[in-house]
Amino acid sequence: MIGFEIVDEALHHVAARENLLDRTMGEIRFRRSSERIREGRIPAEGLARIAVSEEGSVLGTVRLWDASASGLRDAVMLGPLAVEPEFNGQGIGAALMRDAIGRAGVLGKTAIVLVGDADYYRRFGFSAHAARRMAMPGPFERHRMLALELQNGALDRAHGTLKATGRRLEIVEALPLSVAV
Repeated sequence: MIGFEIVDEALHHVAARENLLDRTMGEIRFRRSSERIREGRIPAEGLARIAVSEEGSVLGTVRLWDASASGLRDAVMLGPLAVEPEFNGQGIGAALMRDAIGRAGVLGKTAIVLVGDADYYRRFGFSAHAARRMAMPGPFERHRMLALELQNGALDRAHGTLKATGRRLEIVEALPLSVAV
C-alpha cells in the first residue's frame, strides 16, 4: 500500500493531472456531455483535489464544478475522478471521493451530480433515482447520471438540464516586458 495525502490542486500539478487523465480516459473525455459543464470554467473554489505520494507524484485527481438545474442551486458536478492505473484498488479513488463529498458539504454545496459507474458510486450514496428528473447538455446514458444530496430536500424539485454556473476561465496573454532605457 502506497502512502499518499490529498491536497488542493496547485499550478505545478496541472501537467501531471492532464497526463493522468489522458492515460486513463483518453481523448474521449473531451467529447462527453459533462465536458459541456466544464468547458471554459474553473473548478468550484476549494474543490480541485489531488492525491500525491510521499515523494510528491500525482496519484489521483478529482474536481467538482459549480452547476445548477431548475429547482437546484449551489450544486456541483463531479468529474473527472482518476487514479494512476498501477495504484487502482489501493483506496486512492475512495479517499478522493470521501474528501470531495466532505469538502463540498462543508463549503455549503447542496448536492453533487455526476455521470459514472453506478456500481462504483453507489457506495458513496449516489443514485440514479436522485438524478431522475435531470439531464446533461448533450447525449448521455440515463442510468449513469447519478446524484447525492448534501442538504436534505436539495434534489426534491431538481429537474431539467444541468448547466454550468461556475467562474469562467480567463486566459491572460503574457505581455512582453520592455526595459526603459
